[in-house]
Amino acid sequence: MPFQRARSDEQRAVRRQAILDTAAAMLTEMPVAQVSLNELSRRVGLAKSNVLRYFESREAVLLELLDAAWREWLERLGEVLPASVDADAPRDERGDRIAAVLAASLADRPVLCDLLGAQAAVLERNVSPRIAAEHKRAAIANIGVLVGLLRARLPELGEPDAVRFGGAVMLTTAAVWIHAQPSAAMVAAYEADPSLAVLRLDFTATLREMFEVLLTGLLVRAAR
Repeated sequence: MPFQRARSDEQRAVRRQAILDTAAAMLTEMPVAQVSLNELSRRVGLAKSNVLRYFESREAVLLELLDAAWREWLERLGEVLPASVDADAPRDERGDRIAAVLAASLADRPVLCDLLGAQAAVLERNVSPRIAAEHKRAAIANIGVLVGLLRARLPELGEPDAVRFGGAVMLTTAAVWIHAQPSAAMVAAYEADPSLAVLRLDFTATLREMFEVLLTGLLVRAAR
C-alpha cells in the first residue's frame, strides 16, 4: 500500500530506512546488477520520483548498504578474530590464520562481496561529489577499524602496512568475487573441457591464498 506523504523529520527518516531495508531484502534475492530503481520503488510503495527525494540514485542507495554491510562484517570480525587467532603463536602462523579467517568470513557474506565487486565500476559512477566523498570517508573509517583488528593480533605489521593491507582486502575481495562468478557459458566451457578447470576460481581458497601472500610479503619487508 503506498505511503502517505512524509511531513516530519521522523517520518522522513522512517521512509528513508524503509527504502534501505527494501533494497537490502532485494539483495538477498538477486545480484546487485538486477536491483533496479523501478523494482525498488514498486516494492517500497513509492513512485520512483519519491524514492529520489531520499536518495539521488539507485547507486546512492547501494553505496549506503555497502557501508552498512562492511560495518556489520567488521563487528562480527571483532568477535571472531580474537577467538580464532592465538596471540602467542608464531608470527607467520598468526598471519596465515588471519588470512583464513578473513577469507572465510567474507565468503559467508555474499551480499557484501557482490557490492564490493560492483563498487568501482558501477556504484561510484552515478553519484554526486557529495555522495562520493561521504562514501570514501566511510571506507577510510572502515579500513581504520580493520587495521585495529589486524594489529591487535599481528602487531609486527606496522600501521602503514596494515593500512595497505586493509585497502588490499577491499580490492582483492572485489576482484576475486567477480572472477569467481562465471557466466553460464564459462561454466559450460569448464564442464566440457576439464583442462580449463585450472582457471575456475574457488572464491574462499583463492582469497585466502592472496591474503596469505600479501601478509607474508608485508611482514618479511617489515622485518628487514
